[in-house]
Amino acid sequence: MLSVGLVAAMVLAGCSSTKTANRAPVEDRGSALGKPPAVAMDPNTQAVKQPPGFENAGKPGYYTVKPGDTLIRIGLETGQNWRDIGRWNNLDNPNVLEVGQVLRVAPPTAVVAESGAVAKPIPSSSVTPGTPTQAASAAKPAASAPAATASAPAAASGEDELAWIWPTSGSLLAGFDEAKNKGLDIGGKAGDPVVASADGRVVYAGAGLRGYGNLIILKHNNTYLTAYAHNQTLLVKEDQTVRKGQKIAEMGNSDADRVKLHFEIRRQGKPVDPAKYLPAR
Repeated sequence: MLSVGLVAAMVLAGCSSTKTANRAPVEDRGSALGKPPAVAMDPNTQAVKQPPGFENAGKPGYYTVKPGDTLIRIGLETGQNWRDIGRWNNLDNPNVLEVGQVLRVAPPTAVVAESGAVAKPIPSSSVTPGTPTQAASAAKPAASAPAATASAPAAASGEDELAWIWPTSGSLLAGFDEAKNKGLDIGGKAGDPVVASADGRVVYAGAGLRGYGNLIILKHNNTYLTAYAHNQTLLVKEDQTVRKGQKIAEMGNSDADRVKLHFEIRRQGKPVDPAKYLPAR
């Protein structure tokens, strides 16, 4: 026979189980008010920061910054004045670029009207006074702006084609190789004259591009640039207009293993074989 105490304990336990089983569900007051329930944020989770201009990646007229890039190198590879690129992208410090950053490397232009009118350049509010060359290059029509990729060099025809001359008289040391040598290496003695291969304007003169030493870059028109590397002395300055055959530098061995001139012709930023453009010797 069960004792009175044991019976009482069993009754209380049964009451407790009944209350637990019949307990009302927890009310989500946020949902009842039409608001989503609060979600706890992981303090270690951070939003991914996209590089500047990422939305333009892959579009014609834009360039994605790679490791080791500088504005000077980007200008050489896109056929543009590096100062123009800095202005078109409103760069406060042209020496600070972010890998993955996407830069405009063609002049900003207005949208072509439905009537078919030719697009006109958008004036830049950040144009630096006293740089007529940069303003002039920004004023070129969109049709002649370099695309992100350039095709193989065409036959010498059209208004942008030029009559080239050799930049120095030394012997050829190394020919063009798209993978290993993006131009011609021409030998000589320290101090030998280096001349402009065609009329143009100096868009760079300095030693800020690794592997080129004392370098001059000339912009000849919307299509062509030339580069003259490893010089001993530079005789021209940026924004200076030069004529074909004008002495612009003296040959040297800056950032090179011997005295030589490294000469490049770039068509819309793409290195092409200068031997196909220079006259036969």
